[in-house]
Amino acid sequence: MFENIKQDLKSYQGDFGAQGFWVMLVYRFGRWRYGVRPSILRKVLSLIYKVLYKFVQIMTGIELPCEAEVGKNFIIDHFGGVVVSGYAKFGDNCRIRNGVVIGLKNVEDPGAPNIGNNVDIGAGAKVLGKIQIGNNVMIGANAVVLCDVPDNAIAVGVPAKIKLRKPMQIETLASDAK
Repeated sequence: MFENIKQDLKSYQGDFGAQGFWVMLVYRFGRWRYGVRPSILRKVLSLIYKVLYKFVQIMTGIELPCEAEVGKNFIIDHFGGVVVSGYAKFGDNCRIRNGVVIGLKNVEDPGAPNIGNNVDIGAGAKVLGKIQIGNNVMIGANAVVLCDVPDNAIAVGVPAKIKLRKPMQIETLASDAK
């Protein structure tokens, strides 16, 4: 847990006041508590997690349950309106902005997106359903993505249209992630 928190702080450039960092701190605690034994201690830690989760959700407007899987260097830019389903999966070096929803397309079908590495999701975007988002993908602001997006692509519009990226754009994104 502490190694992940240290990496998260580095991703947020050492800014303890970044609201995305607060969310990641509570998220990492929530994931860590699953491995705590004995079960009575885990239950106490679960209560603490639920209080912290609700506090951070109210203070930041960001909902990131510990059931979601998040890779390294995950960044939540800007305040508010971010909702991530507990079924969602993120690779490394992902960035999401305010107003983003990553979740279910239908309540009857509990499946959320599986997002690859080096994915940048613009403000207000909605990525819904049991879909695959490839590596090195950019999702434009306010896009509504309801279908798979291949590696090295851009998704823009409502509903999102998929466009393959030029090699120069891919190199720039990969170097920015480092």
